[in-house]
Amino acid sequence: MSEVSERVLIASWIEPHLVDQIRGVDPRINVVYEPDLLRPPRYAADHKGADRTRTPEQEAQWQDHLSQATILFDFDITHREDLPDLVPNVRWVQATSSGIGQLVRTHRYHERMPEAVFTTARGVHAQPLAEFALMAMLLHTREGLHTIRAQGEKAWARYAGTDLEGRELLIVGLGAIGARLAEVGAALGLKVRGIRRNPERGGPESLSGVHGIEELHGLLPQADFVVLSAPHTDETEGMIGAQELRLMPSHSALINVGRGALIRETELIEALEAGEIAGAYLDVFEIEPLPVESPLWTMPNVLVSPHSGSTSDRENGRIVALFCDNLRRFLAGEPLRNQLDTGRLY
Repeated sequence: MSEVSERVLIASWIEPHLVDQIRGVDPRINVVYEPDLLRPPRYAADHKGADRTRTPEQEAQWQDHLSQATILFDFDITHREDLPDLVPNVRWVQATSSGIGQLVRTHRYHERMPEAVFTTARGVHAQPLAEFALMAMLLHTREGLHTIRAQGEKAWARYAGTDLEGRELLIVGLGAIGARLAEVGAALGLKVRGIRRNPERGGPESLSGVHGIEELHGLLPQADFVVLSAPHTDETEGMIGAQELRLMPSHSALINVGRGALIRETELIEALEAGEIAGAYLDVFEIEPLPVESPLWTMPNVLVSPHSGSTSDRENGRIVALFCDNLRRFLAGEPLRNQLDTGRLY
């Protein structure tokens, strides 16, 4: 029998058949999965889970698992601050989220766990978030929010919407999400432009142009839709504020599937109230959960999604497939997919 060389600790709930899939990767790994010690999921692919208090005996057992682990599947949400102190043997953490840069920096994991590499779930959420952005554009052009309100009021009054063909879509952030959205948008006849940090890297053939962030202000006046799919970095924080919103056409819509910190929310509310843009479709916010006193909840031209645009009942399967591929690479000493650049934060 092959000697066990790696101990994988699964730190958030996944389906049992997916645990078996991980165990089947290689006989040299010992996979530890103790669902009774994890926060139970509230919905499919819930990696934070509902509150659960471990007994002292359970906590001791969990910390013993942490101390022996060499690989973590997901960050342990119950020990975010002291995680580096509890996992002295961990050399790799596979996240279940794409946007882990701020988490790693805030807790200084890259400094406190210098022997560990961190890999993201980049690409896993591209399809559902591209579909969310498409849904938002269709709601906007087909007057979906108006229709829902009218139905609630039993008000029958015909109206004219518009359609997507020939409209201009500007995607800020051409990672996996932005690239997939570019393909979807082009298939529906949209003219798609993209902005990325290094435009010389190009993008999907479906793009009409790839631009640098310094060209944002020149592109906004032509954009019918602006979709934010960029990570939260020092460069992108607050990138959409009063000045940028005034540059957008009054009929345009802003869609955010990146991070809430990309938008100056107070200035967005003011722009919506002033009619400077026609609508906002938001999956992420500066403060989450969105405070009940936020005007965004009741604005007629705003869709509030509780950071669920990326969530799919197929998500865990996609993450585990990525993890298994990376696990084979790790055991073979090969470079891992989606390794976090702790300087760029993505």
